[in-house]
Amino acid sequence: MYGCHGVTVLQLQTNNCKLIKMDGKRLEKVNKLLLKELGDIFQQELKPKVPSLMITVTRVNVTSDLSYARVYLSVFGVEEKKKVVEEVGQNAKAIRGLLGNRIRHQMRVVPELRFIEDDSLDYIENIDNLLHPDK
Repeated sequence: MYGCHGVTVLQLQTNNCKLIKMDGKRLEKVNKLLLKELGDIFQQELKPKVPSLMITVTRVNVTSDLSYARVYLSVFGVEEKKKVVEEVGQNAKAIRGLLGNRIRHQMRVVPELRFIEDDSLDYIENIDNLLHPDK
């Protein structure tokens, strides 16, 4: 294992192939870029079609080889949040295409997207209701 310009590179013995792992700062920049662009995509593409539904991208985690991204979504305005996240997941290829059009000058390869429901806001609201039952 050796480093070069802030990037850690692992060299594998089989087939002389190299696996490049990015350092934390670069991954953070990629996570922020994808968070911003995916948020814009959901606001501009989905909002006009379903005005009562609001989807917020709360967090993005990209793997170190930039091939996969876990996208955490908060869904508001509908009771069946899991179903909405599943429908978004079924349209992951189309969303990836829109994302690719937006970031084509910043990234060579667009990561494969996996959408996950972020229920942390519901958890916080539940704790708040338990702490303050009179509200």
